[in-house]
Amino acid sequence: MPDFLPRPQAPSGEPVEQFRRASRGTARRNRHAVGHHAAWAALALGAVLAATGCTAGTVSPKDAVMPSTAGSSATGLTTSAPLETPTTTQTSPVYWLGHSNDAVYLYREFQPTPGTDDPIVAALRAMMTTKPKDPDYFSVWDKPSRIGASISAKNVITVDVSSDAFAQKVDTGIAQRSIAQLVYTATAAASMAGLIDPAATVQVSVLVDGHTGYQAFGHVPLTKPLTRDAGFVAPVWIVDPGNGATFKTLPLKVSGQAMSPSGTLGWALAPMVNGKASGAVLTGTVAIPQGPDKLGTFNFNVVPPLGSYELSVFIADPKAPNGRAGVDTKVVTLTGH
Repeated sequence: MPDFLPRPQAPSGEPVEQFRRASRGTARRNRHAVGHHAAWAALALGAVLAATGCTAGTVSPKDAVMPSTAGSSATGLTTSAPLETPTTTQTSPVYWLGHSNDAVYLYREFQPTPGTDDPIVAALRAMMTTKPKDPDYFSVWDKPSRIGASISAKNVITVDVSSDAFAQKVDTGIAQRSIAQLVYTATAAASMAGLIDPAATVQVSVLVDGHTGYQAFGHVPLTKPLTRDAGFVAPVWIVDPGNGATFKTLPLKVSGQAMSPSGTLGWALAPMVNGKASGAVLTGTVAIPQGPDKLGTFNFNVVPPLGSYELSVFIADPKAPNGRAGVDTKVVTLTGH
C-alpha cells in the first residue's frame, strides 16, 4: 500500500492488512458458513486495495441536483429494505440512482463479476466505473484510484475509498442518495456472497483515504456506521425484463418488486415511435401478494402485437386523475422469430 494512503482500520481497531493475511484464503471458502460455524465469528474479509486509475466524468446538470419540487431527505413509500439472498450467480448487484416523477430513487441491476476482485470490491468498483444498462439510471461517482473492503465478526462492512471518487459537484439530496447507493451495493454484494448474517443488523463504515469523518460530496459527514435507509428505495421496480431486451416468443413475462398503499399496481405498454413512447395499446393492473403497504413481488404476462414497446409499471396516484407515482419503465422488443 502506498505511503500516501493511510492504512484503513477494521472496526476492532486492527489494521486491515492484518485481517487480509489471516483470512484472504478463507473468506471465499467460508462464504456460506454464516450461522453454521462458530469460526465465522472471528472471520473478516481482507481488504483488496488495487490501483484503478482515476478519470473524472461529467455529470449531467439534471442528475447533479434533486428536482425543484422534491426535498433532499428520504421520502419514498418504501418502509423496509430486506437484504438480497445468497446465490452462486457470477454477477455483482449494483444500485443506481434513477429519476421517477419528481423524485430520485435507488434501483438495482446486475453486472458481470470480474474474477480477481472480492464480491464487495467488485460491486463497488462496477458502481463507480461502469454505466447502468438502463438509460433512466445514473451515478455521480468518479473512478477511484483506491478501494478496499473488510468485514468484522459483528456484521460491520468497512469500505475504504480514495477521495478522488467524490469529485463531482452535487446537491445535498443527490449526495445523500449516492452514499445510500454505496451502502446498498456493499450490503447486497456481501449478502449475495454469503459473507454476512442476513438475520442481524448490517452496518457500513465508510473510510476515505483511511480516515473517518470525511464530508462526502461536500454534504454528508461520514462519522459513523450507516445502515440501509428504506426511504431511498424505489417504490416500483421492474426486475425483468431488462431495458433493451429482445424476445422471440410470447408472452412477455414481467416481474419486479414494489410497495403500494392499495396493494395493487398499474401497468401500460406503449409502442415506440421514432424513439419515443406513443399512446398505450395495452393497460392493466397487478396485485402485490404481500398486500397494502408491504414490499413484495409482482408478476404478470402480456401478449401484445410484435414490435418495440415502452413498458411502464406504476402506483395510481389518488391525488390526480390518471396520475402515476413511482413510475419505472423499460424498452423491450418482440420479434417473434
